[in-house]
Amino acid sequence: MEERLHERRSVERRVGFIKWGRRLGVVAGIGAALWLVLMSPFLEFDPADVEASGFGTVVDEAAVEAILETHDGTALAMLNTSHVESQIGELVGVSAVQVERVWPTGLRVAITPSEPVAAIPAAEGFALVTETGEQVNASDDAPTDLPVVDVPVGEDNERILSGVLGVLERTPADLRGRIENVQAETEDSIHFVLRDGPRVEWGSVDQTPLKAEVLQTLLDSDAAEGATVIDVSAPTLPTVVKD
Repeated sequence: MEERLHERRSVERRVGFIKWGRRLGVVAGIGAALWLVLMSPFLEFDPADVEASGFGTVVDEAAVEAILETHDGTALAMLNTSHVESQIGELVGVSAVQVERVWPTGLRVAITPSEPVAAIPAAEGFALVTETGEQVNASDDAPTDLPVVDVPVGEDNERILSGVLGVLERTPADLRGRIENVQAETEDSIHFVLRDGPRVEWGSVDQTPLKAEVLQTLLDSDAAEGATVIDVSAPTLPTVVKD
């Protein structure tokens, strides 16, 4: 009986040692994994390993790189991508940004830029503004690829500028690129001149997509040949004036 008890206890001890060994192995494995992810230099963020896109014409690439440099050496698993998005999102010309981890050491940064849609005469040169009126750049000379906006200034005339920028924002890019300058005395009297083309009476921002479609159709037809004024303020009844 004593021999059997002794043998049983020995078996139980061996089983206990095996169980504890397995547990210690699991703990060691978890510790090693945590060290690898959180402390290993092989999984630290490397600013040289960044896929960045969407800078457009106004976002400062060097400023984005400087922000990313501040996180050099941070464990990629611990890097707060939301914080990086917030930092980059504060830069001029950034409309939105998305940051994703790219293992083992990189990031993917996708920027949606706020591109200028117009140039507004300033004290010195021209302010390049987005559809919301945010200045994202400046130019000494009138840009050849953006319309110059000439509207009354002051708080009482903010709706006029807002209307003009709304028209430019909703106008297809290829047509917008042909606009040389835009003028408006009121928000309902927007008009502009096309580069090497006629004057266009636009009216208000209402029905801008339809007006753009009608204008483009007229410009592509024989009706625009020799035209001095095209009026699409009533897009269902456009008129063309010729000399």
